Amino acid sequence: MVLIGTLVNGACIIAGSTMGLFLTKIPERFKETVMQGIGLTIILIGLQMALSTDALIIVLLSLLSGAIIGELVRLETLLNRLGGWIGSKFTTAKGSDVSVAQGFVTASLVFVIGAMAIIGALDSGLRNDHSVLITKGILDGFTALVLTSTLGFGVLFSVVPVVLFEGIIALLATQINRFIPQAFLDGLIVELTAVGGLLIVAIGLNMLKLTKIRIGNLLPAIVTVIIIFYIHHVLVG
Repeated sequence: MVLIGTLVNGACIIAGSTMGLFLTKIPERFKETVMQGIGLTIILIGLQMALSTDALIIVLLSLLSGAIIGELVRLETLLNRLGGWIGSKFTTAKGSDVSVAQGFVTASLVFVIGAMAIIGALDSGLRNDHSVLITKGILDGFTALVLTSTLGFGVLFSVVPVVLFEGIIALLATQINRFIPQAFLDGLIVELTAVGGLLIVAIGLNMLKLTKIRIGNLLPAIVTVIIIFYIHHVLVG
């Protein structure tokens, strides 16, 4: 079933958020250490994915072109504004409603806007491989627990955009096989995974507060890698 990974991811977020509701008094040092552990794991996952590349030049050109496009359109700023707009729709005079909005927006941005969601959903649809989304689900579950203990039950609602986003990508990906040769598709997935892996490494580094990489402005690389891989395939074969 193509949506197994997506459903597992959603279930983990629900489970983590539910547990977080009963663990609101977790000491900050515990939360910090857990988040650091998650950050280290994300870096390991990203490195494993990034090292799968067969053509480093494709990865490099994809990131460079993606960064240029992202900075030109200020994609990260637009994403932040979108989050603020969503939050404003939930905000009222009641403090509890504000907390719900903060939890929902924060968790949605953490769980949805990232390379693991895109790469994992593509893997589910193209190769029926749910390992990335299941791993992401476990990480999201722990993250949801920590976020819920801090921001409240609004984090639980983030499961809706996560399931919709990943599910739609996975379902659309199942149709790609009809139009693209399998050999080309296999090579593209390798390079797409490598580019996504480096973005995942960036997520981990930011979580550890070692860097402040504008990951949102690098997201166009997920698209430009397709174009660059096609050109490379035509020229080199």
